Amino acid sequence: MIQAKILCLEGKHSSSPTFVSALRKKGYLVEAVSTGKAALEVLDSLIPNVVVVNAASMRTSGIRICQSLRETTDSVPIILISDGENAPEDAPVNEILMLPFTIRKLENRIKPFLPLESDKILKAGALELDLEHHQFRCDERETRLTPRLSGLLEMLMRRHNEVVTRDELFRKVWETDFTDDTRTLDVHISWLRRAIEEDPRKPKYLKTLRGVGYRLDV
Repeated sequence: MIQAKILCLEGKHSSSPTFVSALRKKGYLVEAVSTGKAALEVLDSLIPNVVVVNAASMRTSGIRICQSLRETTDSVPIILISDGENAPEDAPVNEILMLPFTIRKLENRIKPFLPLESDKILKAGALELDLEHHQFRCDERETRLTPRLSGLLEMLMRRHNEVVTRDELFRKVWETDFTDDTRTLDVHISWLRRAIEEDPRKPKYLKTLRGVGYRLDV
């Protein structure tokens, strides 16, 4: 799994802070709903890693909502956010956070409930590569790569911010000492840029050093 899934239940009271957009910016896949009924409807299909109930944004203690969620599933962790005025005494949750607090504190409470990262997930900055399924992800973009492109990206990610020569790429990815087929490498680099760059014509990550090789800047 490349992206942790969070079910976030938030109301629309403007006086209460919202956490949905901040969590998305942190790289989580957030399904936002505004009612307990909606949360229950998506719970089974989404199978989230964590449920965040922002009771403060709904001007409620959140106890009834959390009880309904817990009756539906006893395995998904629940984090309850309270404003203190409607502080729950006996909510069936894993964590209770009292406002105010920072997004970092919320993230620190979420992380212990997430599954351990697989050694098949390679990271370099904002880039992630699932080595087993050849799946690339950056921000909200996700792309499945061919095994060859996945191998090419893997080598560049493992040596990110370093120049990797064309000869090295050929020997490692194509497993050959014949390194004169420059067209093959050029085409694959072009395909890789289309997969990982927002604008392949103005690459942010995969840079060409003419006559030398390539560098993945992260």
